[in-house]
Amino acid sequence: MPSNIELLQGCDASILLNSTSNSTAEKDAVPNQSLTGFDILDRLKALIESQCLNTVSCADILALAARDAVSFQG
Repeated sequence: MPSNIELLQGCDASILLNSTSNSTAEKDAVPNQSLTGFDILDRLKALIESQCLNTVSCADILALAARDAVSFQG
């Protein structure tokens, strides 16, 4: 079984995926335990998918959320 460090793949927005009985998600890895805001991203993804099913990826959602978070900082 790989260590948590080997499971971290980043850059593809896989940090948004949830753990399953067969696989531990990146968001549950020790280095990512301090991350928050997944509930907001999940709601945003659901809202967009209700209008554009299978069109916008998790990576797209994460990129847009990061852009908006930076712009809201002033």
